[in-house]
Amino acid sequence: MELRHLRYFVAVAQESSFTRAAQRLHISQPPLSQQIGDLESELGTRLLMRTSRRVELTTAGAAFLEHAKAILERVDQARSHARAVGSGSSGRLDIGLSGSLLLGPMPKLIAAYRRSHSAVAVVLHEMTPAAQLAGLRDRKIDLSFSRTALNDDLLASEPVWTDPVVVALPRGHPMTKRRHLELADLKNEEFVLLRLDSSEFAKYLHSCCLDAGFVPQVSQQVVESQAIPSLVAAGLGVALVPASLQRVHRRGVEYRAFARNAPRADVYAIQRRDDASPVVRGFIAKAREILPRSR
Repeated sequence: MELRHLRYFVAVAQESSFTRAAQRLHISQPPLSQQIGDLESELGTRLLMRTSRRVELTTAGAAFLEHAKAILERVDQARSHARAVGSGSSGRLDIGLSGSLLLGPMPKLIAAYRRSHSAVAVVLHEMTPAAQLAGLRDRKIDLSFSRTALNDDLLASEPVWTDPVVVALPRGHPMTKRRHLELADLKNEEFVLLRLDSSEFAKYLHSCCLDAGFVPQVSQQVVESQAIPSLVAAGLGVALVPASLQRVHRRGVEYRAFARNAPRADVYAIQRRDDASPVVRGFIAKAREILPRSR
């Protein structure tokens, strides 16, 4: 039994006529009659009764018609779904990221993507950078967003937005009287920093300090960026943070930009090189469209 047998049978049943069904199907009547006969032979029962005026369903034919229509409807749904998934307009997108990235333009990007891809389920996974890379390699997530670029045989990255680094200072700190700072101005300060043993971004900031001519005195190390403003407000040190972190409103903290040569907290989208998913391509394309700085 093939799908054409079901389509032919449903057409004859709905038209109550082999002639009209043949016209609807754009085939001649003898092959249609032969296909219906083959179907009845395979089922071992009559499905249709011819009268002088019309074709009528037998009891078995009426029961079979409901199943045939349901099968054809499911096939049409499956075909439409497959086409939608293949075009990237439907499916699921699993994204790994650290919570601090939600303070930047990520919510705007996701909202814009969902407006144009409403049938794609976007699922966010808050993960450490190391867990994100492991998730990509194990195919547990489709995309990772990180402040550190990575390109190897398996993974590729591209910048999606720029987030300049600013200085977080305790309220009342002498440097808050200045509008802009130089990195070298911080050489005698104690720092609150992400863990150097697990954060590539922390290592990058540490190297920026070395390039500015000093070794930062790290007094506190944390796992998540969102904890930094609280420690700065407590007077435990100053911090180099992405400008988007200013959206974490913490009393007792003031932020100052660098006058020049500010470290950068660029955010990169990382994906598997062999991933041809149209859903992934569509999300990256949307990022390029609404975040012009990523070009």
